[in-house]
Amino acid sequence: MKVTLTNRRKWLLGAGTALLLTATPSFALFGIGDIVFDPTSYASLVSQLTTLESQYNMLKNNITHFSAKQLWQTELHALENVNVASMFGETAGIKIALNSNNPSASLTGWQTATVPMNSNANTYLAGQQLGSSRMSQLAMIETSDGVSPDCLTAMGQYRSSRTTNLTANGSLMSNQFDNSDSTNAEVQQLNLLNAAAGQRMSEMQSQGSLQVCLAGQMTVANMERRNAAAEDMNTAAFVQQQRSTNDVSAANEGSTWTTYLP
Repeated sequence: MKVTLTNRRKWLLGAGTALLLTATPSFALFGIGDIVFDPTSYASLVSQLTTLESQYNMLKNNITHFSAKQLWQTELHALENVNVASMFGETAGIKIALNSNNPSASLTGWQTATVPMNSNANTYLAGQQLGSSRMSQLAMIETSDGVSPDCLTAMGQYRSSRTTNLTANGSLMSNQFDNSDSTNAEVQQLNLLNAAAGQRMSEMQSQGSLQVCLAGQMTVANMERRNAAAEDMNTAAFVQQQRSTNDVSAANEGSTWTTYLP
C-alpha cells in the first residue's frame, strides 16, 4: 500500500510540472495576482500601432499639395481667323469655310473658286474610254472636288473648336495649378487627370480630321504626278512605234535613226 501512494505522488508532481511548462507567458506584477502582463499581446498592439502610423503618414502625403505649381504653367493661344482676299467675291465661301464649321460654305466656296466643267467638255468626254488620258484627268478633278471641300471644313472645324474649347481648357488648367486644399485632395486630383485625358482625346480626334485631309490631298497630288508620268511613257512608246513603222530617212540615205525622240 505504501508503494502505491508514492507512485501517485510522482504522477501528480509530473502533471503539475507539465502544466507549468505549457502555461502562457503571462505573469503577475508586484505580487498581485489579478494584474497580469502578456508580452505577446503587447507585441501585437505595438505592431498595430506601427501599421496605423504608416497608413496615417501615407494619407497625409496624399493630401499634401505643391506650393509652386505655376513653374509648370503654359499658355494656350487661340487660333486667329484667316483673312482671305476676295476682290470680286471669288473666295467669299472659302473665307467662311476656313473660319467656321460650315460644310455648305466649303462646297460652295470651292466650286466658286475653281474652273467648272462646261457642256462642251461633257460632250467630248462622253466619247472617251475608261483608262484614257482625258478620263484619268477627269477622275483626278472629281477626286479633288470631293476631297478639297472636306479639307476646308476640317480646317474651319478645328479653328472653331479650338476657340470654343479655350474656356474649358483654361478652367482645367486653373484647377491643375491651384494651390488650395479644395483642389488638391486625392479624389479631386484624379478627377483632374480624367478631365485632362478627355480633353487630350478630343484634341487627337480633331487633329485626326486634319491628318485625313492631308492624306486626301496627297492622294490627289499623287494621281496628278502618276498621270503625268503615264502620259510621258505613252508618248515615248507612241513616237518610237511611229519611227519604226514609217521611214523618215532622207533621199539616198542608207540608214535611219529611229531611236530619237523629239
